[in-house]
Amino acid sequence: MVLQESVLHTETIYEGRVVNLYLETVCLPNGAEAVREVIRHGGAVAIVPLHDDGQITLVRQFRLPAGTALLEIPAGTLEPGEDPQDCAIRELQEEAGLYPGRLTRIGGIFLAPGYSSEYIHLFVATDLRLSTLHGDDDEFLEVVRMPFGEVLELIDRGEMEDAKTITAVLRTARLIAGGEIVLPGALR
Repeated sequence: MVLQESVLHTETIYEGRVVNLYLETVCLPNGAEAVREVIRHGGAVAIVPLHDDGQITLVRQFRLPAGTALLEIPAGTLEPGEDPQDCAIRELQEEAGLYPGRLTRIGGIFLAPGYSSEYIHLFVATDLRLSTLHGDDDEFLEVVRMPFGEVLELIDRGEMEDAKTITAVLRTARLIAGGEIVLPGALR
């Protein structure tokens, strides 16, 4: 059996600035039909800003759907046609006031593939220097810098609840442990 669904019909429910919502009638692998609710999203980036002294820069931001302020790595939505690396550099400047001397792609994740096409490109930024770009007018952030080990402890205690942050930080920890990311500071 081939595990694939083919779209037979698409009905547009909502078209917005960030997401579009569709009802899609699909043909299942067994020939039956089903309806899927699908959110189409243009994609995003998320960046682990890793300083030479072994600290990481995070941002705290109120997230209405979660109903609370979450501690996260800097992230943002791709503009149409924008290269993910260019977006990562822009978002890092807008949200954290940092510019990477080196930007390393560490993979990517589908946020919620059961209903959304959103794909987040993950990066580690090193050799950081101060560089600020004006952010979005409706975005209010608190920049927080803390030791990488403390971020890992937040994850271990279940106090870090943002999936992209957990994934990217744990991936970064594995790359550091494997010697693929080397810092002159505390993490060596």
